[in-house]
Amino acid sequence: MTKIKVYNMEGKVVGEKELAPKLFNVKIDEGLVHFVSGAQADNARVASAHTKTRGEVRGGGKKPWKQKGTGRARQGSTRSPIWVGGGITFGPRPNRNFSKKVNKKTKLAVLAMALTDKAQNDGLIALDSLTFADGKTKKMAALMAKLPVKRNILVVLPKSEPMVVRASRNLQKVQTVNVSDVSLLDLLKADSVVAPVATIEAWEAKFRK
Repeated sequence: MTKIKVYNMEGKVVGEKELAPKLFNVKIDEGLVHFVSGAQADNARVASAHTKTRGEVRGGGKKPWKQKGTGRARQGSTRSPIWVGGGITFGPRPNRNFSKKVNKKTKLAVLAMALTDKAQNDGLIALDSLTFADGKTKKMAALMAKLPVKRNILVVLPKSEPMVVRASRNLQKVQTVNVSDVSLLDLLKADSVVAPVATIEAWEAKFRK
């Protein structure tokens, strides 16, 4: 059974937290993690590139020259794709769909894999609680300086904490997210995950269902 240290907001160890093996001690399938992370990135992608077809390009209503007798190839419009300034054939359109379906069980499985990796490589830091009376950035910066965190930090909150979010907003390497909204990509991008004990218990409750 995996155990991690629990810190208080002074950066001192105040106990230990026993982690559920179903969530923090699972076999990691790198291929599955790669697939789901790619799918989540694709699902967040927005098709913004938009080329115009010959019907959308302005102008070209008049036939360039008469059909016969000129010796040239027949042409119906100067906005044909073979003309400079004409429409684009098979260009990117804004109605493209990049989304991929990922089953709920698969999402939970890769989340457990990511958390297992964090727990086994000193990337998960537990706090007994995390609240601020005001949203002062220097308080969050001081807390992070007292904890054994690495470069990119993800703070996962058990519930909405506006003052914690506000205190983190101006710290470039600190991101906050609620436990119900955390994604695989969030965990993979973070070097350290800082989570109150209540957050870890919420994750464990989710996997008991």
